[in-house]
Amino acid sequence: MKLVLVVACALVDADGRVLIAQRPEGKTLAGLWEFPGGKLDPGERPEAALIRELHEEIGITVKEACLAPLTFASHAYEDFHLLMPLYICRRWEGLAVAREGQQLAWVRANKLRDYPMPAADIPLIPHLIDLL
Repeated sequence: MKLVLVVACALVDADGRVLIAQRPEGKTLAGLWEFPGGKLDPGERPEAALIRELHEEIGITVKEACLAPLTFASHAYEDFHLLMPLYICRRWEGLAVAREGQQLAWVRANKLRDYPMPAADIPLIPHLIDLL
C-alpha cells in the first residue's frame, strides 16, 4: 500500500479558535472540513511544505519557528495509507483568506465535531480540545 505524507496546521487565533477549510467541489472528499495544509513536493521538508501550502491556500506567511508539532494522524484509506503530522501555529502574518474557492471557518475546538471531516482528521480533535 502506498504511503502518502501530507502536513496540516491548526492555526489558533487570539480568541482560541481553530481555522478549518472546506474541501471545494471537484476535489476528493469535497464538502468535508479539514485543517489547512497539503502534500509535500519531492525532497521537501514538512515545515517548508506547510509554509508553502498555507501561503498558497490562505495567503498567510508563517515562520518555521512559529510551527510546533502537536500530534499526527495515521489512517488507512482504501488505496493508500495517510501519515499526517499536525502542527500548531499561533503567530502568522496576513489575514487568512480563501484563495482556492474553499470556505473557511474559525471554530472552537469543542465545536470541531459539528463539522464533517475526513476520517484521518477526526482523531486529531481531542488533542486540540485538551490543548485549548
